Amino acid sequence: MIRLLIKLIKNNENVKDPSVRSAYGRLAGIVGIVCNVLLFAGKLIAGLISGSIAILADAINSISDAASNIVALLGFKLASMPPDAKHPYGYARYEYLAGLIVSIIIVAVGLSLGKESILKIIYPETTSMSILTIVILVVSILVKLWMSHFYKVLGKKIDSDTLIATGTDSRNDILSTGAVLLSLVLSHYTGIVYIDGIMGVLVAAFIIYSGIGLIRETLSPILGESPDPELVTQIEQKVMGYEHVLGIHDLMVHDYGPGHQFASLHIEMPAEIDPLMSHDIIDQIENDFFVNDHIHVSIHYDPIVTSDSSVAETREKLKSQLEAYDNTLRFHDFRMVPGDTHTNVLFDLVIPARYQNDKEKLLKEVGGLVRGIDSKFIPKIKIEHSFSGEETHE
Repeated sequence: MIRLLIKLIKNNENVKDPSVRSAYGRLAGIVGIVCNVLLFAGKLIAGLISGSIAILADAINSISDAASNIVALLGFKLASMPPDAKHPYGYARYEYLAGLIVSIIIVAVGLSLGKESILKIIYPETTSMSILTIVILVVSILVKLWMSHFYKVLGKKIDSDTLIATGTDSRNDILSTGAVLLSLVLSHYTGIVYIDGIMGVLVAAFIIYSGIGLIRETLSPILGESPDPELVTQIEQKVMGYEHVLGIHDLMVHDYGPGHQFASLHIEMPAEIDPLMSHDIIDQIENDFFVNDHIHVSIHYDPIVTSDSSVAETREKLKSQLEAYDNTLRFHDFRMVPGDTHTNVLFDLVIPARYQNDKEKLLKEVGGLVRGIDSKFIPKIKIEHSFSGEETHE
């Protein structure tokens, strides 16, 4: 069924295309709205027949899910708008905002369900059970089970936190409706009328906990998070695969929404080759990322002297010693400026983003490694933090 629905989307395999991504979001929104409205109608009927406040609350939960689907649908629609003068990087972050709103709605529904359940414990009411009520609730559970899988499949297909959050909400609805059904059966056979309320409180607590976790996840890309390690590795491997590239550093990835990523980095290349050739290689790399990966990459050229054997030898010795000292540290822009009595050794030392140790002590000890190579060396070291979350070897 899910595969048939996906086939309705034109060019559905090209998920990096904003128009295709928007089509996935539109499909998910329409299916969700139709299913949740039908579920609301069915649960409303079941609640009125049985007199169960829990079932009526579950019906309200379903109509709130339809509202969440509308929010997600609107988010995908707004995210597909093209860049303009006011927003030159596009509107793709609207999808993140939609995911955040859906997560907040989940928490709100959990709080509402918790309130109703507590009142049900304080003021318990007798409920009646019928075959029609049981059938409606069981069908609701099966539909929500399918919807949860549907959203998760689409969410993973296009890497959408919004759809994954919606899938989690559907999973919560399975537990909610399941608890309502169980409490209805137990109340009928045991005569304990407040079971309905107790079950509701437990389900509400789980929904609130799940919603808070989703809020954290959807907030992260909005605030600005480290890039996916797989993306960092992909960029490194692709760049290092080009001829004459010696190393990369200062990789930064800016996320303006799914399919709207910008990256900047420095590339080290031999200073001895023609600068026009280096420039041409850099142009090829930038175009390759734009055409094949839909990533806008801006590259800064760093010439590295490779013909001076003493510089290359010192650089390799320092690299070896630094890896032995702390393999999370990296360095770049290595230069040597010789004088009559000493030689200045200059480089940038890259430390992990969450480095907690004493930086003054680090500078002193790394400087000692430099002087240990040659007593005439004077270290000139500048510390910088990694922007990518991972450091790259030169």
